Amino acid sequence: MWRQPKAVWAVAFASVVAFMGIGLVDPILKPIADNLDATPSQVSLLFTSYMAVMGVAMLITGVVSSRIGPKRTLLLGLVIIIAGAGLAGMSDTVMGIVGWRALWGLGNALFIATALATIVSSARGSVAQAIILYEAALGLGIAVGPLVGGVLGEISWRGPFFGVSALMAVALVVTTVLLPDTPCPQRSTTLADPFLALRHRGLLGVAITALLYNFGFFTLLAFTPFPLDMGAHEIGLIFFGWGLCLAFTSVLVAPRLQHRFGTVRVLVINLLCFSALLVVMGVATENKGILAACVVIAGLFIGINNTLITETVMKAAPLERGVASAAYSFMRFGGAAVAPWLAGVLGERVSVHLPFWVGAGAVLAGALVLMATGRHLSGIDTEHDEVEQATAVTVGSDS
Repeated sequence: MWRQPKAVWAVAFASVVAFMGIGLVDPILKPIADNLDATPSQVSLLFTSYMAVMGVAMLITGVVSSRIGPKRTLLLGLVIIIAGAGLAGMSDTVMGIVGWRALWGLGNALFIATALATIVSSARGSVAQAIILYEAALGLGIAVGPLVGGVLGEISWRGPFFGVSALMAVALVVTTVLLPDTPCPQRSTTLADPFLALRHRGLLGVAITALLYNFGFFTLLAFTPFPLDMGAHEIGLIFFGWGLCLAFTSVLVAPRLQHRFGTVRVLVINLLCFSALLVVMGVATENKGILAACVVIAGLFIGINNTLITETVMKAAPLERGVASAAYSFMRFGGAAVAPWLAGVLGERVSVHLPFWVGAGAVLAGALVLMATGRHLSGIDTEHDEVEQATAVTVGSDS
């Protein structure tokens, strides 16, 4: 699995940097609020605009990539991320940063919707191994993002934005040089395809589950820095620990649990455990030690969920991967977009404990939806032949 062509490593490196963007702003949320005289709900819009645009843009990525080709789509996404991150670092208002984060989300959608399929089509080995390689890049990016954000955030809250822009410029050059031209798919997709895909009950169930799970996930990610009330470096270290746990379980633990107990069973139990952890955070919100420990532990559950959800979407419906992924991503990023803003509002106006309780309820509902629709996913644990790799060139996937 680790003996791959240079093109695969080029896309994997760019994927690491792209996924750094998710947790990169976590350590600087409070510094941005302090420096620009903003409220938690206003600062949380950095996540909301990013995720909302990414979710909507997922509906068009298949249309774009099926017409201009995967490599050009990757490069276009990288250029947009470079511009969005750099301009966010130059902004002097919260709403300016929010707007440029939205542009950043568009670039990220174009990139990550194409990255996995590119890795799968270029990698040696099976599709499952390619997914694990992709998840390793995802986990590393999510782990390193908060650490880089914390280190650069200690210098200035603008530092992380400029840092991503510079790293993406390197990724752009590496991808341009090392990734060969990739052909366009034989069939061009349409905007209607993702919505038609949701008629498959198994895929719809997974998509709704992901929406509710991401509601809890991004409540933790976007709101926890405020009750922790620590410096950028300390927040960065806590979320670095969270990211390491996420990377560990997504690559090493999730496949073993899946093989032994089955995908749906592991996902349901994992979601119930994550919901219980959010309850603990809701009860002990004012205890910084417990809150920090819960953040790190949450990475264990989130890593398992990310890997198994990705594989489930790839296998849930007899559809092109790009179409299934676009439909699923549109749904899941809806939860990711609403949660940060709502958590900020509830934390400001009602109670600092309430966002975690609402997140716990959403994740619990996700587990119930998955249990109710599990019968439509009975074939996802069937071992796939190596020939599957030959049909895996359809553009599009996510974490």
